[in-house]
Amino acid sequence: MNPPAIRIDNLVKRYAPPKRAKGEDAQGKLALNGVSFDVPEGSIFGLLGPNGAGKSTLINVLAGLVNKTGGSAEIWGFDIDKQRRNASRAIGIVPQEIVFDPFFTPFEVLENQGGFYGIPKKDRRSEELLAAVRLADKRNAYARTLSGGMKRRLLVAKAMVHSPPILVLDEPTAGVDVELRRQLWELVTEMNREGVTVVLTTHYLEEAEELCDRIAIINHGELITNKPTRELVEMAREKIVAVTLADDLAAAPSHQAFSKVEQTGERSVEVTYNKDQLNAGQVLGILQGEGMTIEDVTTREADLEDVFVQLTSAGQ
Repeated sequence: MNPPAIRIDNLVKRYAPPKRAKGEDAQGKLALNGVSFDVPEGSIFGLLGPNGAGKSTLINVLAGLVNKTGGSAEIWGFDIDKQRRNASRAIGIVPQEIVFDPFFTPFEVLENQGGFYGIPKKDRRSEELLAAVRLADKRNAYARTLSGGMKRRLLVAKAMVHSPPILVLDEPTAGVDVELRRQLWELVTEMNREGVTVVLTTHYLEEAEELCDRIAIINHGELITNKPTRELVEMAREKIVAVTLADDLAAAPSHQAFSKVEQTGERSVEVTYNKDQLNAGQVLGILQGEGMTIEDVTTREADLEDVFVQLTSAGQ
């Protein structure tokens, strides 16, 4: 097997406490508490967690913007402390914020970024990258005139000027409409097919479920799971049957085999059950046995959002 694209071992980050802080505050905020995982080479890897879980801190440690307190991390085999320059050249970061000079054109943004990395003019890929992110026709427009989606795509191109084998996207589709989000993911998946390892943080769980090969979830600075996406989804054993009835419902049905029952309307009810113990036909049989006449039925399988809620709410 190839070595991992990123290796994180027992990573700890504690921020310094505010001046004159007392009690627990005097110890400072523990943002990462012994996080360890590997990102497989060539994968699209999802890093998920609630707001404040430690995702951005972890990314900023990898980017060299935040100094870790303990543990170690390697990017493409380079230690981020001992081989910082090589580690930095192996990774491209697309931040949440729109970060570039609005008075430069897209071509100038990429040329300047290439210069920061010491890439000779003859070796720069500015034109190629603009074409790849579908901004060739905006080559000479001021960056401030671009739409939100175009600015996001320009950030992806900016992160790729030094041809890093790893691309990290921190909430890249926040505030982007559905069509531009689709275009961005087409771009990212195409880069992945060409060999780029992608690390993605997102609050759109359906995106992570569709795109990612593997997903790690962190909460309160700790890793709570790291599994292949399909295996993670299969952790949710509950299923929901939504039933529309022929007559008004006086009260929601109850049965010991049901995990949860919610009356959603005068003639509608949702039954949640463990699919290891029951199937939909048995649920409908129980309802009919209680004298209910069923007009319509829909079912919903558990998805990544259900698993995410279960895992991040545990122990709170």
